[in-house]
Amino acid sequence: MLLQNPSGGTPARTRPPSRARRALSLLTAGVLAAAGVVALAGNAQAVGALGDAAAAKGRYFGTAVAANHLGEAAYASTLNAQFDSVTPENEMKWDALESSRNSFNFAAADQIVNHAQSKGMKVRGHTLVWHSQLPGWVSGLGATDLRSAMNNHITQVMTHYKGEIHSWDVVNEAFQDGSSGARRSSPFQDKLGNGFIEEAFRTARTVDADAKLCYNDYNTDGQNAKSNAVYDMVKDFKQRGVPIDCVGFQSHFNSNSPVPSDFQANLQRFAALGVDVQITELDIEGSGSAQAANYTKVVNACLAVTRCTGITVWGVTDKYSWRSSGTPLLFDGDYNKKPAYDAVLAALGGSTGGGGDGGGAGTCTAAYTQTATWNGGYNGQVTVKAGATGITGWTVPVTVPSPQKVSALWNGTPTTSGDVVTVKPAWNGTLAAGTSTSFGFTVTTNGNTSAPVVGACTAS
Repeated sequence: MLLQNPSGGTPARTRPPSRARRALSLLTAGVLAAAGVVALAGNAQAVGALGDAAAAKGRYFGTAVAANHLGEAAYASTLNAQFDSVTPENEMKWDALESSRNSFNFAAADQIVNHAQSKGMKVRGHTLVWHSQLPGWVSGLGATDLRSAMNNHITQVMTHYKGEIHSWDVVNEAFQDGSSGARRSSPFQDKLGNGFIEEAFRTARTVDADAKLCYNDYNTDGQNAKSNAVYDMVKDFKQRGVPIDCVGFQSHFNSNSPVPSDFQANLQRFAALGVDVQITELDIEGSGSAQAANYTKVVNACLAVTRCTGITVWGVTDKYSWRSSGTPLLFDGDYNKKPAYDAVLAALGGSTGGGGDGGGAGTCTAAYTQTATWNGGYNGQVTVKAGATGITGWTVPVTVPSPQKVSALWNGTPTTSGDVVTVKPAWNGTLAAGTSTSFGFTVTTNGNTSAPVVGACTAS
């Protein structure tokens, strides 16, 4: 990620002895035996409309978070209502964590991690080794001391968060822009040579055997000299057993650097090396339908690549974006959902209804997933989620393509008109802010296996 202003210093404190782990509460739906329905299990309370929809596709959908904005009600409520993964914007960078040698301050980063875990969100770690946002003492070290400091920084930070980070950006932006494919000049490159990246990854693996270890960079979204150099490095690492699990593609786009036509193919060629790919810092300057169409391209590309495990947008709201004048995010400065938001949710298979805010008063979302299938039928589930304030009722229309028929429905009260089944709550209409419920149904396909269309959720 390009330079941002890190959060102000906070007093050092020790790490809490434990944090709440994400807990999943399972809801098992009973169904009439005569209907021949396969039992359904799903989240009774899920985390975020975008996150829920992405999870139904086997991905996460996250955002970058700044600790100093968590106290803003609209910021926190939009974060909580929409996303299931967070990345600290600056709070895990070297200057924020270790401004003086071997003296660590985890307070701001802990604030983000604690918030995420309290809401059932995952956390990406960003970033361990990077040429930017380095305190001056690092650049002044000789080679031997620099190697020791790098490995110590990786070890101390990863130990502090062991078991709590799903993916680490171990090394960030180590290659030059342009046509050379060369390494970027940095204290690490200049004093330790090409081997510093491999050493960083090997050190990281000794600390946490379970976290995904990623290389992250920008302007590598299409095939070019820079992405080819990263590709060659990853290929070499995989062949020699260097522990690399994933590659992050920052994906900062604008009119001068649009979504490349070979974006999906580029993701796929990296995935074919045996690594996961992640879209790590997505933002797309623009507005309206053009911006929405570009977001759709990116989401569809990720969904088309099996090993694309998730998407992170670089910020919650335009007003706090590092490119705020380009309005590059899914929510405007007043936390209203933009057309890009609707496009992303639709591409993920979800539906949005109610007002235009970031999960504001009187709104709800509905996200569909198929939970079981067999010859002649399938089970479907719709997750209904309240926005930033509680609701007392909801209505969701479901259209099944002819000649399909709904043979059973549970956790909802249906009204059928032709191919449209309008579902209202059975016992589960009252939802607190940010919480969710679900209803399920069994469909007899009668030869048509197309998915149903879930309409907009209307809150009451």
